[in-house]
Amino acid sequence: MNKVTFKIEDLFLQKLYDEAERRIAGNLRDFAGRPVLVEGAGYEKIWLETQPMGGEMFFKRDNSGASLNNQLLFMEGQRSDGRLPGSIKLENGKVIPEYNKLQGFCFAEPAYNMYWLINKDREYLYLLESVLEKFDAWIWKERDSDNDGCLESFCVYDTGEDGAVRYQDAPNYWTESTPPTEYEAVPMASSDIMSWSFSARKMLAKIMDDSGKQTESDKWLAKALEVRQKLESYLWNEERSAFFDRNKNHLMQKTLTHATLKAMFWGSVSKEKADLFVKEHLLNVEEFWTPMPLPAVAANDRDFRNIPENNWSGQCESLIYQRAIRALENYGWDKLIPILGDKLFTAVGRGMNFVQQFDPFTGKASLNEISGGQPTYGPAILSVLEYFSRIYGLHQEGNNVYWGMKKGPDYEYVQVLNDVEYKISHKGNKSEGFLDGKKLFDCRGNGRIITDLRGKILKTTVW
Repeated sequence: MNKVTFKIEDLFLQKLYDEAERRIAGNLRDFAGRPVLVEGAGYEKIWLETQPMGGEMFFKRDNSGASLNNQLLFMEGQRSDGRLPGSIKLENGKVIPEYNKLQGFCFAEPAYNMYWLINKDREYLYLLESVLEKFDAWIWKERDSDNDGCLESFCVYDTGEDGAVRYQDAPNYWTESTPPTEYEAVPMASSDIMSWSFSARKMLAKIMDDSGKQTESDKWLAKALEVRQKLESYLWNEERSAFFDRNKNHLMQKTLTHATLKAMFWGSVSKEKADLFVKEHLLNVEEFWTPMPLPAVAANDRDFRNIPENNWSGQCESLIYQRAIRALENYGWDKLIPILGDKLFTAVGRGMNFVQQFDPFTGKASLNEISGGQPTYGPAILSVLEYFSRIYGLHQEGNNVYWGMKKGPDYEYVQVLNDVEYKISHKGNKSEGFLDGKKLFDCRGNGRIITDLRGKILKTTVW
């Protein structure tokens, strides 16, 4: 049985960690005999933008089935034409896939990593290969209505940006295969949806490589890079160093959102452009590096709105914090993760309010009775636990293990994963890493060590 134990000589951090462990278990549900992890805080479904990622993160502490079901239910719910459900609900004892919005696509990377976490189940990998290939074909058939080579969002919930000002009068849902025609902004050429294609194709390249099909792997990687080239040539603003979507009239939007950070999650932007966005915008205290960092829209933008009830026009979203981990790791900005983690710990820990949104200027939790405003929001809980794993603990990605270390109070982080015990023990100024009781390394300072699954050190980074 997988499990994590964490003990630290800091009463605030210990209380926060223990409460997060307790509350995430409260989001387990039975979907017609199958355990799943729902989003929580009033969101009783599983959504494509959150719960495959959430399931993969949950696996390190519980491998009894929910984590895998959070992937499989979406795969099994794929329509014959290739479309994936945007969400899945339980109604009258039946599991019902919903196809009334795309609802993000934080799926391919966590679903692929599950292959490694479940000890390389080939049947699972072949299913994932089929799902990604069919979905990529579907979005190119259905979501390039003007044939300009850039994929489109048809409604607000396609990208999960509830209430976003930049969508103007766009409908929340869209069930038709034909594009909307009577709205100001949509169909909208979308950096998100282009990134989904890149993500699916890049993961297909990895799957083919794992299967020993190098020619097929090279083909999918080339197809992924074609998407990146179009994405960067059409939606990247050279003067402003960020991605901006284009409205139905092909005019580039002006609202500076966190879209480029999302692209970094999917790996769809080049290293050079990602670094520009981080330096010029993400770390800009007037834009995204506010006292509580990572608002959904730059704090000085004309479309910024500091609305505390489920609105993606301003406040800091827990889901942004959850995605930021992979986004920053993809581009070598790991040193920012402890800073963001500490900010999140402080904001949540003031009242143990694991909510959807936080005020970017005060860090105050947007606590209310509306869905997401209740203190049991899964992405907030899992974000807290994942930042703990990155700062004080470890995680497995593919066939590597990433060990994090931080100076400060003494602590011990133990991860049992597929019957293997990994442990970090920090005392004084020294951190030591162990695999099944065998010492692998010691390190002084803050940083990260990467090993293979057998404990061989591959890379050491200290900051």
